Amino acid sequence: MNIEAMGRELDRLLGEAVAAGEVAHAAGIVTRADGPIWQGHAGPRRLDEAAPLTADTVFLIHSMTKPLTAAGVMGLVEQGRLDLDEDCGRLLPALAEPKVLEGFAADGTPRLRAARGKITLRRLLTHSSGFVYDIWNPNQLAWQEASGIGREDFYDDPAHCPPLGFDPGARWEYGIGIDWAGKVLEAATGETLHDYLRDNLFGPLAMTSTGYVPDAAITARLAGVHQRGEDGVIRAAEAGMPSDPAGFTGGGGLYSSAADYARFMAMILNGGELDGQRVLSAETVRAMGENQMGDLRVTPLPAAMVEMTYPVDLYPEVEKGWGLSFMINLQDLDGRRRAGSLAWAGLRNSYFWIDPQSGLAAALFTQMLPFVDPATLALLDRFERAIYAA
Repeated sequence: MNIEAMGRELDRLLGEAVAAGEVAHAAGIVTRADGPIWQGHAGPRRLDEAAPLTADTVFLIHSMTKPLTAAGVMGLVEQGRLDLDEDCGRLLPALAEPKVLEGFAADGTPRLRAARGKITLRRLLTHSSGFVYDIWNPNQLAWQEASGIGREDFYDDPAHCPPLGFDPGARWEYGIGIDWAGKVLEAATGETLHDYLRDNLFGPLAMTSTGYVPDAAITARLAGVHQRGEDGVIRAAEAGMPSDPAGFTGGGGLYSSAADYARFMAMILNGGELDGQRVLSAETVRAMGENQMGDLRVTPLPAAMVEMTYPVDLYPEVEKGWGLSFMINLQDLDGRRRAGSLAWAGLRNSYFWIDPQSGLAAALFTQMLPFVDPATLALLDRFERAIYAA
């Protein structure tokens, strides 16, 4: 592998994308199991500020939180403290008697019925539990608007548990299942998700720029967030950070740096160990990287909130399964990652993949809505192809 030539090409791609106005800024990293082989960045920290991105810039990673939560949960499975196929209602009463939303009556009243099947940890981690996202599911969005219950209200009161979009195990649809998996972890340990992940994952892996509530030093390194308007112009925007431990959820909310996230990816490539610190067994990591939802497949998502996301259909040319909790491409991507690679993304257009066959992992960070921005996906494609061309 010509690492030096690859680095020059990746630096060029990021710089040109920023100069052309395709993205406000971009940062990337490529790692092998023994550590990063390239890290780069281009553009300002925020469009209305002069300060540039730096190697230690911190990003809001949104759903790139999910695999970190899953690693914490799978540590408890490994220890026998949780079971992947046990009814989660045993630990969380809110999940004991789920309802399915079938639609709405003429007067707008939700039509609910008892769910057929149980909500298990495996189903939560594979997005086959029935929980869906308001961002991509119009019925869920309508239910939230009619009930006045938002996503942040779901976790402490059984009466606030949202209805399912389908029966557990019936199909795949991306949703808030891993938020609930985080609450299962809290119920099993008696700790907040913040404290448990800090002590059992971030600390052992020396991920010193990862967490839920940034202190002043981290805040000073946060990248600004942006919004692409209907006119196509990218503008600086605002974003809040969680401050209440009850609001720490497994599905999103973490901040992290490129270097920190690379340490997590290297740990996965290493079979659960990094720099002599073992956080998961090799068997657990193998299970996390295997399709865990049988014949079900990842399907496209419509956009219910167009200011937040475009319709999502990543890599439509190949079938995709889901592990614990990674998207898995089941065939090679031509000129890109190999079959069996593990991947996902964050709402503000950050993306990663871990390719065990090639022994490589990489991530690309921006901070802009809507999700799956076409220009950012085009940059991601060029970024990935340049890595494999090397």
